[in-house]
Amino acid sequence: MPETRLLSGRMTRAGVAGLLLLLLAGAGCTPLDDAMVAIFGRSMRDQSTFDPYEDPLPAPEGAVPFSAGNLPAAPGEVNLGQPQGLEEVPPPFTQLDVLNEAEVVVNLANPVPATEASIARGEELYLRFCAACHGPDGAGVTGYIIEAGYPPYPLLTDRVKGFTDGYVYGMIRVGRGLMPAYGARMDHFDRWHVVNYLRVLQGVVPQPESSR
Repeated sequence: MPETRLLSGRMTRAGVAGLLLLLLAGAGCTPLDDAMVAIFGRSMRDQSTFDPYEDPLPAPEGAVPFSAGNLPAAPGEVNLGQPQGLEEVPPPFTQLDVLNEAEVVVNLANPVPATEASIARGEELYLRFCAACHGPDGAGVTGYIIEAGYPPYPLLTDRVKGFTDGYVYGMIRVGRGLMPAYGARMDHFDRWHVVNYLRVLQGVVPQPESSR
């Protein structure tokens, strides 16, 4: 009889231990995180994160960039860790500079000629990233986001046509208003290709003969 009670007690303890393990497994890392909070005052759940489409903080003032995926040495090249090779690295600016139409943005010179190859590349990127909000033709009527209830933003108005190439490049790079930043998704030269293609949509730059 005592042996039966001892065996029964062991089975009960084993069942309780199994239940605790099951609860811990179902709770994931929560108990461990709670213990970290109790000991150190913080846990893995409490940490800095990036929001969707949020760019990391810019480099400190005076820093010299060595290599970056969005600053390749030349159009069509992919940066694999080599020095950037650009004769002149674009100056840093913020979304506030874009909103205020600061000279650092407005006076950026377009280094990419509006060749047939540039416009073809710009069209590919525009349809991939921009058409969702501005429509395939830039009129801001048939964009997929607009159909979901977002306000339209046409790119064919006289006001937008009056934006400098540098200003449009700046909006693509750091965003403006409801428009998120695409600097992490398009490299330096691809942004200029999109600018060149936008000028074709606006009728500012003639469409290449082979594309008509």
